[in-house]
Parts: sequence; C-alpha cells; structure tokens
Amino acid sequence: MTTSPTSLRQRGGQTVKKEKSAPAPLVTGEKDTDGFLNTTKASGPGSEWDYKLALFVITALAFTTRFWGIGHPNEVVFDEVHFGKFASYYLQRTYFFDVHPPFGKLLFALMGWFVGYDGHFLFDNIGDSYIDNNVPYVAFRAMPALLGSLTIPTVFLIMWESGYSLPACVISASLVLFDNAHIGQTRLILLDATLVFAMSVSVLCYVRFYKLRHDPFSRKWWKWLLLTGVAMSCVISTKYVGAFTFFSIGCAVCIDLWGLLDINRRQGALSLPEFGKHFVARLFGLIVIPFFFYLFWFQIHFAILTRSGPGDDFMTPEFQETLSDNIMALQSVNINYYDTITLRHKDTKAYLHSHPDKYPLRYDDGRVSSQGQQVTGYPFNDTNNHWQILPARAFPEDNQVGHHVKNMEVVRLRHIVTDTILLSHDVASPYYPTNQEFTTVDHENADGNRFNDTLFEIKIEQGKDKQEFKSMSGQFKLIHFPTKVAMWTHTKPLPEWAFKQQEINGNKHVAQSSNVWYVDEIPSLPPDDERNKREPKKPKYMPFLRKYFELQRAMFHHNNALTSSHPYSSHPVQWPFLLRGVSFWTQNDTKRQIYFLGNPIGWWITSSLLAVFAGIIGADQLSKRRGVDALDERTRSRLYNSTGFFFLTWAAHYLPFYLMGRQLFLHHYLPAHLASALVTGALLEFILNLDPVIQDEPSYTARAEIKRGKKNDTMVANVRSLPASSRFSGNGMLAMWGATGVVLALVIGGWYFFLPLTYGKPGLDVAQVNARKWMNYDLHFAK
Repeated sequence: MTTSPTSLRQRGGQTVKKEKSAPAPLVTGEKDTDGFLNTTKASGPGSEWDYKLALFVITALAFTTRFWGIGHPNEVVFDEVHFGKFASYYLQRTYFFDVHPPFGKLLFALMGWFVGYDGHFLFDNIGDSYIDNNVPYVAFRAMPALLGSLTIPTVFLIMWESGYSLPACVISASLVLFDNAHIGQTRLILLDATLVFAMSVSVLCYVRFYKLRHDPFSRKWWKWLLLTGVAMSCVISTKYVGAFTFFSIGCAVCIDLWGLLDINRRQGALSLPEFGKHFVARLFGLIVIPFFFYLFWFQIHFAILTRSGPGDDFMTPEFQETLSDNIMALQSVNINYYDTITLRHKDTKAYLHSHPDKYPLRYDDGRVSSQGQQVTGYPFNDTNNHWQILPARAFPEDNQVGHHVKNMEVVRLRHIVTDTILLSHDVASPYYPTNQEFTTVDHENADGNRFNDTLFEIKIEQGKDKQEFKSMSGQFKLIHFPTKVAMWTHTKPLPEWAFKQQEINGNKHVAQSSNVWYVDEIPSLPPDDERNKREPKKPKYMPFLRKYFELQRAMFHHNNALTSSHPYSSHPVQWPFLLRGVSFWTQNDTKRQIYFLGNPIGWWITSSLLAVFAGIIGADQLSKRRGVDALDERTRSRLYNSTGFFFLTWAAHYLPFYLMGRQLFLHHYLPAHLASALVTGALLEFILNLDPVIQDEPSYTARAEIKRGKKNDTMVANVRSLPASSRFSGNGMLAMWGATGVVLALVIGGWYFFLPLTYGKPGLDVAQVNARKWMNYDLHFAK
C-alpha cells in the first residue's frame, strides 16, 4: 500500500502536503540565475559576509600550509628528477620526450624564465643539492604551491555556488586543506597540483554556467561555458587522466541536453532549431575550444624545443631532421652494397650478433631446434656484430662499387666472422613457438636449396619507393621475403647456452613498432671516402599536425608500456582506505623523511560517506519500488543531481584506474579525493536535515516577458535568488555546526600527527615512527 503523502518525513522536520515540483537542477541545488536581470541584485559571493569571511580564512590557511618551510629539503626529491629536468630542457631549448602533455611542464619553465634561470642543472639524481648547484628551486616549488593553495578556495566556491550551507562549504574545503597528500604533492616540482587545480576550476565553471541555464546565449552564459572548456583543456593538457574530467562534466551536459529536448519541460518546449543551437554551443565550448587550446600547448612545445636532445630516439628520422645539431642527421651516410654494417634494434639498443655456437637440440619445454648457428642480440660493440650487405643477385665483379641500397629492395646479410648467410625459416624460436627462428647457413646451402630463405626486404619507416637507405636516419624493418615476418628482439635473456644474450626471431606482427632497426655504423667505410665528407645541414620543415600526431602516438605507446613493477606502486583498491604511501625522500643523519601519505582520518571519513551515499540511493530506489516515497521530489532531486554529480565526478576519476595495466601510485587518487570531499560536505548537510527554502523556478514565458521589458514585481521576485543565509532560515544549524566542529577536530588532529612525514621535519625517533605506522606503512627508520 502506498504511504499517504501527509505522513511522509519532510526535510527540516516539517510535515507538509507533498506537491509535484520541478526537479532540482543538475549540479546545483540553488534555483537562481546569477545576474539574470540588471535590475535584480545578484546573489552569491558578493552578498554574504559570513561566507566571505570563511573564504578568506580558509584561503590564508591554504597558503600557510602549502608555503611553510617550502625550501626544505634543499635537495632533489622523488619525481623532481623528471619535471625539474624537463624545465631545464625547455630553458635550454633541448628536445626531450615525456608521456605527459606539455602544459604543466611549461608552467615550470615559465617560472624558471621569470627568475632568470638558464637550465644548467639537469636534476639527475635524488638527493643532489640545489644549493651547491645554484638552482632557484624555491621558485619552481612555488608554482605548484600557488596552484595547490588556490585549489582550497575553489572547493569552497564550488560548494557555495551549488547552494550549500556554510558548514558544508567549510567541511569540504577543510578535508582538502588539511590533507597531507594534497599538501605534500603541492610543495614539490610535480604536476599533480596543476592537474587538481584545473579539475576543480572546471567543476566550478560548469556550476556557474549551469546556473545561467535560463538565460541562454547571454554574455555571462557564454563566458562560463567557454571558461569551462578552457579549464578542462588545462586538465587534459597536464595529464591524460584529465579525460576523466571531460567524462564527468560531459555526463552532466548530456543530461542537461536531454532535459532541453523534453517537449513537456516546465519552462516551455524548445523547437528543434533552438535545441540545435544549444547543442552546437556546448559542442563548440566544451569540445572544439578545449581541443584547440590543447593543440596550442603542443605548438608552444615544438616552437621552444628546436635543438637535438635526449628525446630524439623516440621520434622518426624525419622528425629528428627538424632539430638543429641532430647527430643522426649529421652522421647519416648512404649505404652501398658490399658495405660492412652493424645493425641495432631501436628499442633495446641491442646489436644483431652471431657466433659459432649452435642452438641446443631441445629446449626446456621439449621443442626441437634446427641446431643451426645462434643469431642473438648483444648489447656491446663487437666484431661478431659485423654483417656485409649483399644484393639478392651478385653484381659483376667489375661493377660492384657505388650501388646504393634503396627502400623496398631485397638483400642478403653475410656474417663476416663466420662467413655465413643470415636465414630465417619455419622453425619455432627458443621462447616464442609462434615466431620463426633466425640462424645462418654456409654459402653452399645459401646459394643452393636454401636461397629463398636468405632473402630479406628492407622497409624504411615512412619511406618512399626507391628512397636511399642511410645509416642512423634510415630506421627500417627487415622483412623475411618468403614468409613476411619481421626481425625482432626483446629484453628477456636466453639461457646460459646463449650466454644470456637476447633472442632474435621472426615476428608475424609486422606492423609493431618494436620491429624497427637502424644501421649504427659502417666499419668498412674508408676515412677518405666521399661519403664521409659531410656538410652542415639546415633543419628540415615538418608540418605541425604531422609532428603532433607522431608525438601523440609515441606518448600513448610509451605510457601504456609503463608496466614494470615499482617498490611503492599501489592498486586502486588500496587508495580510498589509504593502505599504502610512497617514500619521497630520506636523510639518514637526521632521521628525516618525506613519506607521501594522505590524512588517514580525512580519507576514512570521505570513503565512509561515499558508501553512505551509495546506501541511501540504493535504499531510496528500493523503497520507491515498494511504493514507499520517503523523500519529497525537491529533496530527492537535490540529492541525486547535486550530490550525485559530485559522486559521479569521484567515480569517473577513480574507477577507470582498475582498467589500466600501467604503474599506479597513490597520487593518482587526488582528483577523486577532492570529489569525495565535495560529496562529504553535501551529504552531511542532507543527513542533518538541512533543506534550503528555494523559490519555484519562474516559467520560461515569464523570463521571456521580463527580457522583453514586460515585467512586474511578482515576476522579478520569482527570478531573484536568495542569499544562503536566507535560504537556510528557519532550519536549525546547531547540529550541522556541531558536526563540522567534530570533523575539523579529527581532521586537524590527523594532519598534525602526520605533519613530520609531510614536511620532512622534524626527524622522528624509532618509537615516533612506529606510532605512525597505522596501516603498516613502510616508513623508514622504524628500527
């Protein structure tokens, strides 16, 4: 039996007759449009002194906690070896490669440029002294500290603009303000402060944009739409996990558009052309604009990095030739038939090698080999790496000089030391039963019935037909002509019978980039040969989009390849419960250490409230299925749409990590933790029966009449939004402030207790270290 509406519990302790009302807006529970009419006094941050005072205090505390003692330690800490180095490369204009987009690193370079730093220090080792090397490290660290400090008021503003009470705003902001992980990550030369700040600004801008949904295409509507797009672009231009921010806000936009398409919407139905305008505007502001800003940072990246550097090897020869002083371009020479060459694998840097020893008759798994001469990969230069490149059909003896090897030509390779010919055949390789074995045979067999098995085709990467084959720059795949497998190697060493050298085999997956080799040198080239006369070469031009797409492919490939283990990596299931941290820095003499760890109490509170929210939603859905309507429509809509949006943001920034196979660390959870802080403040307000008094939304027709100047006092009153103090009038705030005090006391206590591990001082004795191993954290100096 359906419960009578008059018996239902109402928010705020009142019992009133339920009436059908419009759903609360997604994201914000406040029924206003910021500055909709010039004749109406705007609400929000400009009119509520208590909110302004709290915002000022929280901002001051944010700067204090992030900047206090920022000069300690005066040594390279953890991943500062990477991002400090990249800033130096920018200032030297030296090309480097990294799996992350350039925006965050460009900010560090900008700070270095501001203080006159020339990039002479390359941050090679953790523990290297900044003082001894005259590095303005405090200026570098000030950039993330500034962004981390600004993140706290941004969290406060998100809650404020979403229509929550002052205690809820304080709780959410304080959970990030007094979190040791957020503090620790923003005091060092790392990217996550930029990522988290841009993510929070994206959410804030979208909330402000959504509040103007009843004044579409106005100047402010466009302003906040475009600012949302720019902020999201900054997120994904810092790290690719910024795509999660696009997903969370994109879901809100799709729901918004779905509502606009409803012909029965209270504000009046939109025609299809009107809906099309809304769709195109959001597409432009949230997809097109962010994409062009994303491209813009890569254009800056390429414009600065014009000199050859350590990133050259990750790029194609064509790309490398656009860099000045590129060794590959300077040293590349044409390869002629009958030259003696050394071939090197691009990824592993192993030389193609052979020696007289044979493959064993049987491998460990019982498979049988050909017992032919071993062909392996060897990491050091050696005469057994020398191969002579021969034509498929020999030239006449009096006409063997000066014939250039060209792309797509079929060649043979003779091993100089053993005078045998390289061969691949349909015999399984030692480690890969599906890949072909590489071996060599004598001339009698090579010129007889095994001739076809000794033929290989040279395929230059992105090469043109009949393009000349060159050393260094001529990166290529060696394709076995009869069977179409590519010569390939990997890093797993062979057993003792092959002296633990690398396996060489024929890979059936020809398209893989790991099949690429290059000619490292030509030992047979006489010093006085015309090919040794090299003239300085000007950097070549390559269109921006080709450079961009090539770099994107390399970044995604190497990002996915980060699968090796790390002593401080962790699994996503450990993050919400803070089961493991990361050791950033230690100093044995003083027993000081920086251990990257969140505030356990704060994290456990937010994780608990996430579970409570999921439970409330589940219970509400179950009760509705049974005909029991425990919440009025406005309260339910506010819970699902506003708090639900924060929960969606948490899930979008957390759950995808379960699908990743790369190395993961605790800092990957920081954007999700910020979202969980938003959920916590919003849900505590719901639990403690605080429900704002909200005016019904004015109709679309009424707003249209007002915009045309046909307004009266009733219409203006319906449009005017209320300050938060008025929205919560009549509700007892004592319980909410009491809960806020308890949460703050617990969170500040946890922050202070773990403060020595966050700031790296003071040093702790054995007893003090062990007292902080709450979840058996692997802290140093515990014995």
